[in-house]
Amino acid sequence: MTLRCAVLDDYQGVALTSADWSALDGRVEVRTLRENVTDRDRLASELADCEIVVAMRERTPFDADLLGRLPELRLLVTTGMRNASIDLTAAAAQGVTVCGTASSATPPAELTWALLLGLARHLTVESRALRDNGPWQSTVGQDLAGRTLGLLGLGRLGSQVARVATAFGMDVLAWSQNLTAQRAADAGAQLASSKEDLLTRSDFVSIHLVLSDRTRGLLGAPELRAMRPHAYLVNTSRAAIVDRDALVHALREGWIAGAGLDVFETEPLPADDPLRTLPNVLATPHLGYVTERNYRTFYGEAVEDITAFLTGEPVRVLTKT
Repeated sequence: MTLRCAVLDDYQGVALTSADWSALDGRVEVRTLRENVTDRDRLASELADCEIVVAMRERTPFDADLLGRLPELRLLVTTGMRNASIDLTAAAAQGVTVCGTASSATPPAELTWALLLGLARHLTVESRALRDNGPWQSTVGQDLAGRTLGLLGLGRLGSQVARVATAFGMDVLAWSQNLTAQRAADAGAQLASSKEDLLTRSDFVSIHLVLSDRTRGLLGAPELRAMRPHAYLVNTSRAAIVDRDALVHALREGWIAGAGLDVFETEPLPADDPLRTLPNVLATPHLGYVTERNYRTFYGEAVEDITAFLTGEPVRVLTKT
């Protein structure tokens, strides 16, 4: 019997060309959905006949309700080895195996620097002016050398960002709830005495924390007010770590100079969201992990996950931690 597999949220239409799916020929019929389906009834209908689903990161939540409406589902593959939008307990109760793939920290670290540099040198404003025959130089950029970069989180990704900052001649502060002075020093950073200490001393603040109950809403109005008026905030981690309403207010009122954002609580970002139009926001549509090499890893290992599942020996199985 041929099984049916849906690959979700293939925005660029590259899922089937980023890996060799021929190993599944004759055993699995694969189709892709190019758009993000937010209507739950429509999504359940689209996936009702599928035994296998491949999800891209956390674009599509699989909660107990949706899983319960997919009686044929047997294997759910997520790109990456962590996906907070999948209810692993509900999946296990329904007999659904959940598997992951590897994911590189390099692409989001690189995008962090693209956003930070773009903000520091006002690239969006200057590029638009050049294209529109506007003023020839209208802004004055910030220097990086000698400035302080504050990193909220100094794990695999934050450490990569820290190394680049050192190459630019920046001073690096770091803070997270369990970070030690030695671990910070090993990454070329100084441990800030507190979150507030980091915010008040940094010219640029970049977030590299996992979303959890402890980090949700970590930066609210008091924290944004504590930042320097000329400072920029960069978030390529998870939107909910920053209180959205407080951030919009801070940007409108000039508490901070601007923000570089790649993550949003609702994705795709609604057309009328002010983050689309605020002049001191440099925003990208969650591109942190979107690179050719990462996609080859995601989809190549998704094929491996499916193949292993078909043999009765699933690999990279995710369990609730």
